[in-house]
Amino acid sequence: MSDETRLGLDFVRQWVKDDMETGRFSPPVVTRFPPEPNGYLHIGHAKAICLDFGIATEWGGRTNLRFDDTNPVKEDVEYVDSIRQDIQWLGFTWEDREFYASDYFEQLYEWAAFLIKEGLAYVDEQSPEEISQNRGTPTLAGKPSPFRDRPVDINLELFQKMKEGSLPDGAMVLRAKIDMAHPNLNMRDPVMYRIKHAHHHRTGDTWCIYPMYDWAHGQSDAIEGVTHSICTLEFENHRPLYNWFLEQLEIPHPPRQIEFNRLNLSFTMMSKRKLLDLVQKGLVKGWDDPRMPTLTGIRRRGYPPSAIRAFVTAIGVSKTDGMIELSALEYYVREELNRTAPRVMVVLNPLKVVLTNWPVGKVESLPADNNPEDGNAGTRTITFGRELYIEAEDFLEDPPKKFFRLSPGKEVRLKHGYIIACNEVVKNTDGSIAELRCTYDPDSRSGEAGGRKVKGTLHWVHAADCVEAEVRLYSTLFTKRDMGDIEEGKDYTDYLNPESLTTVRALGEPAIRQAKIGLGYQFLRHGYFTPDSEHFSPEVPVFNRTVTLKDTWAKIEKRTEN
Repeated sequence: MSDETRLGLDFVRQWVKDDMETGRFSPPVVTRFPPEPNGYLHIGHAKAICLDFGIATEWGGRTNLRFDDTNPVKEDVEYVDSIRQDIQWLGFTWEDREFYASDYFEQLYEWAAFLIKEGLAYVDEQSPEEISQNRGTPTLAGKPSPFRDRPVDINLELFQKMKEGSLPDGAMVLRAKIDMAHPNLNMRDPVMYRIKHAHHHRTGDTWCIYPMYDWAHGQSDAIEGVTHSICTLEFENHRPLYNWFLEQLEIPHPPRQIEFNRLNLSFTMMSKRKLLDLVQKGLVKGWDDPRMPTLTGIRRRGYPPSAIRAFVTAIGVSKTDGMIELSALEYYVREELNRTAPRVMVVLNPLKVVLTNWPVGKVESLPADNNPEDGNAGTRTITFGRELYIEAEDFLEDPPKKFFRLSPGKEVRLKHGYIIACNEVVKNTDGSIAELRCTYDPDSRSGEAGGRKVKGTLHWVHAADCVEAEVRLYSTLFTKRDMGDIEEGKDYTDYLNPESLTTVRALGEPAIRQAKIGLGYQFLRHGYFTPDSEHFSPEVPVFNRTVTLKDTWAKIEKRTEN
């Protein structure tokens, strides 16, 4: 680990450092990322992925990918495949260390039988409702099960019977025998196994009893030689149980569990169950809908993985849950795309402009820089002619002060082109504007020495060769800042944003036909966009807005309204 990395360590890295330097563990550091294959990963998982893989890499260690496949009712190979793809997209690899909790089912069963023999586990025939009711409360001790003191041989016989499959779901469970009066409710004889007659995507119908996460977690870590089991804060109260199981099994050099705060993002829902609900109810267009916080969704929306990694590094880890503003994530997305995104001109709400003093039929080629932030990005050629399109919002007949766009009698520069002045407004019979008739200054071509300067610069497209495109403008999926705090009597769907998606038919310069899937583009003065991975084609270009640009004029308008 380099001296540079050691500086400014967060508490998780500090504990790892202490453990390695004091000899609690011998090198290498081994971490694991243990997703449940019951849904798609979301932006919150990205924080855990970066932490798990990052710490191991900093110490020259390794990270295992271990799927927690202990509940076959909710699991699917589709989710396994998506999780693999998401981790690789973020820039991490587990090499050949892909494991499953199901790899250890036989060992976990044998260890459970060992605890029964030691008088530390028993088969309970109470219903799930009775077990929950008799668990007690934080201030009231639990009530011991009437089956708690069964003889060891009967418990072993019943546990074997559970495994053989002759009992129905819910008939019995295996519980650890700890302390029904323990102040930590997780230590009050937790359930270790339950009966589930369900087909498993890896083991088929071999098993009909499945371990609970608390039983599979620590033991799987131990089998794999994990040194640091890094979890989110909701597992802090489970740590005593994690340690208890390892102690009873006398596991040498048991893993250390460390908890950190999960990522809560404003206007974003992180509940995997509710995200699944959105998909199943058709409230979004699948797990990869660009409005979803899933990694596959934000990938389709155009978020660069490097921006995600930079964001996660910046917010750090702590022992206190809090809310991170979505604008913080968008900042890192903009920073990355500003450096890397090619620039193109696209008009979202076209208004026709006719240059009356431009010769009919004349077309002029103009050079345009691809990215002023990248000296190696080069230039492209665009065409300029008599008929153009600008944004309708860039023209006002009766403009307020500080409106430096186009208006009657005023001049603006067309990006990479010429200065034009508006001389006439042509209207339709309903009073709407049909077109603007303008003149251009032949001596004002962009880049020429000694040219005049004007305050406003507009983007535009040439009517003769512009390309029609579908542009999807995304906003937040929800209108409530804290989607973890749903008001009583309301459902999370009450906060769905009806304006989370607006689709427009836009006109763009010809270069958009050659847009590459996975690459972000800046539509000048609009924001950053990416070709939609599902629907883009050169014949019908489809773009998703990744993030907006800062709009100075919108801020001025807002201040005026207030």
